[in-house]
This record gives sequence, structure tokens and C-alpha cells, in this order.
Amino acid sequence: MSLLKPITKRLYRVAVGSVRAANVRHYRGHGVHSPFVYSLVRQVFMRRRVEGKDTALYTELILRNVSRRRATQLQNLYSHCGYENYLIADAEVMCLDGVELCVVPRECDAAQLMQLTVEAHRTQTTLCILAPRDEKARNRQCRRLVSEHSGTSVDNRGYLLLFNVDGLPKQHFSL
Repeated sequence: MSLLKPITKRLYRVAVGSVRAANVRHYRGHGVHSPFVYSLVRQVFMRRRVEGKDTALYTELILRNVSRRRATQLQNLYSHCGYENYLIADAEVMCLDGVELCVVPRECDAAQLMQLTVEAHRTQTTLCILAPRDEKARNRQCRRLVSEHSGTSVDNRGYLLLFNVDGLPKQHFSL
């Protein structure tokens, strides 16, 4: 009997029935059949340093108590996708005209999150919802947003990305 079989059985036992199944499956991009999401995993999520010259988003996220790892990933996403502007939503934000990336912090309530989702879809803005699993109600709302979303969505545990870009198919990835 090979050593591979007992290891795979142990991994299966650990992974079955938990969120880890998706994490093991998509680790380092393995099993991701979307070229766009695969490039995000390999060139954005796996990088430990900020890529590119512009670090304004990174700095602003750090000041808002986002972890360095998540701030680095979001700054690299901003650079990788070629976005030219971003907005960190607050209570007064209702219009996303001209905004390419909108970051929704933990402080936004459910009603504002729904308004921002509709507005992001209208303006084709990528929406980044921080801490989608913090509370039970927020987690339920984010899962509902993913099921109703017409494009590609990526759940990276620390944030949920809803891409409202033409040409990306309806698919969801849990990393």
C-alpha cells in the first residue's frame, strides 16, 4: 500500500463537512478553471509585498485597522486589475459614478450594503466587502449577494469581491 493513500484519506477527513474543503481544493490556484481568478490567486493573493508604485490604498486600509496581509492583497488587486481610482465607502456614499473599486468597511450596515451593491452593479464597479463573515447576519447577507450576483465573485475569508465587469461569467470561488 502506498503512502499516498493514507495521506489523502486524512486530508479528506479533515476537509469534508467544513469550509476547508474549498480551501484545500483552491490552494495556490489548483482547481480554479477561470484564467482571471487563477491569475488573481497567483499574482495577487500569494504576494507578500506590495507590488507597484502606488500604495495609497494600502496606507488608507492600514489606517482603518485592516490587517497588513489583507491590505497588501487589496493594493495588489488594485494594481493588477489596472484600476485608476477607488473609494472607501462611508455613510454618505450613494453614487459610484467613475469609481472602479469600492471598499465597504465593517461599519456599513445591511441597508447601506444593499444600496452599494445595486449602485456597483449599475456603474460596473468592483465591490470589496470587508469582513463578510464577522457576524451571522452579515454572513447571511453576503451569501445572498453572491447568489444574486450576475458576475464572478471571490470569497477570500477576509473580504468578498464582487466583480461587475462585462465578460466575466457567473461563478463563485471560495479561497
